[in-house]
Amino acid sequence: MRLQCLNWRELMNFDHKFFSIMAIPTTRTREKGLITIDKETCTGCGLCVSVCKDFSLTLKNGKAVLSGQSIFGCTGCGHCMAICPEGAISIRGREISPEDLFDLPPRSGTAGYEQLLALLQRRRSVREFTPDPVESDLREKIIRAAQTAPMGLPPSDVNLLVLENREQVHAFTGDFISYLKGLRWMTSGWFLALMRPFWGREMDELFREFVRPCMTTYLEHWKKDMNVITYDAPLSMYFYGSPYCDPADPLIAATYAMIAGESLGLGTCMLGAIHPLIQSGRQARKFREKQGIRFKSREGVFIIFGHPAVNYQKGIHRSFASVTRYN
Repeated sequence: MRLQCLNWRELMNFDHKFFSIMAIPTTRTREKGLITIDKETCTGCGLCVSVCKDFSLTLKNGKAVLSGQSIFGCTGCGHCMAICPEGAISIRGREISPEDLFDLPPRSGTAGYEQLLALLQRRRSVREFTPDPVESDLREKIIRAAQTAPMGLPPSDVNLLVLENREQVHAFTGDFISYLKGLRWMTSGWFLALMRPFWGREMDELFREFVRPCMTTYLEHWKKDMNVITYDAPLSMYFYGSPYCDPADPLIAATYAMIAGESLGLGTCMLGAIHPLIQSGRQARKFREKQGIRFKSREGVFIIFGHPAVNYQKGIHRSFASVTRYN
C-alpha cells in the first residue's frame, strides 16, 4: 500500500476518501449518516462547515455541499442539522432524523452556576429510604435526563437495566448472592498468593483490602436478612456499555441520572462493586443472561434511588488527588 511511503506533505494532501470506506460500527448501526442539503434554502453561511469535524461539508459557489472527503463518513452527531438557521440540512441514518430536532430551552430558564453547585453540594450518598416507591414519572424523567449525556460516538451504545421496585431489586440481589457464593475462591489466601506475582501489589491490595471484605460482608449479612448490597432500594438502574462503547459513556450517563435524581428530591447512591464481579467467566455470562444484561462491559455502574429517610445537615469538602496546571 502506497500510504506507508508518503511523506508528511503528501499525507496532508491525501484524499480523505481513503479513510471513509466503511462507517464506524456500533451495536445499533453499521451505516453512515445520509446528509441532504436543500440548495434553495441554504444561504451559504458556513456554520455547518465550521462545526463538522469529519470534514463532510464544504462551501462551493456560495452553498454548502458534500465534500466527498469525510474521514469516517457522517457519524450522525447532528451538529450541522442543529446549527443551520434555515433548516436546510437533514441527516437520516445512525438512529437520527430531522424528527429528533427540538428547540433549545432559553438560557434564561436554565440553572446558573450557583444553582448547579448548590444542587451538587447537597447530594450525598443515601442508602436509607422510606417505604415509598419511586413514581413512574420520576423514573422516566431520570432516564430522559440521562439520555442527554455526551457520548464518544453516536448513536449511544449505553445500555440500561431498570429495576423498578423493591421486589425486583431484592430478587436481583438474591441472584447475585447465589452467584457470589461460587466466587469465594477468588479471595482465598492460596489464590491471592498465586496471583500476586502476575497482577502486582496494587491489585493484590485491592482484593485483600476491598474485594474480600465486601464479599464476606455481603454473604454474612444476607444470611441475617440484611441487604447491604443494594439496600432493597425502591429503584435501581444499571448503566453499562457494549464491545463498541467508549468506556466512559456509561459512567457519564449514570452521573447525569444521579444528578437528575437529586434534582427530583430523591436520595441516590452509586454502587461500584457489583459491575466488575459480573464481567468475566462462564458463570458471569449466565448471570448476565438471566438478568437481561446484553453485554459484558469494560465499565459500568449501578445507581440506587429512593425517597430519603435521612436528612444530612452538613456537606464535606472533597479534593482531587492532584491538580497540575500546564505552564
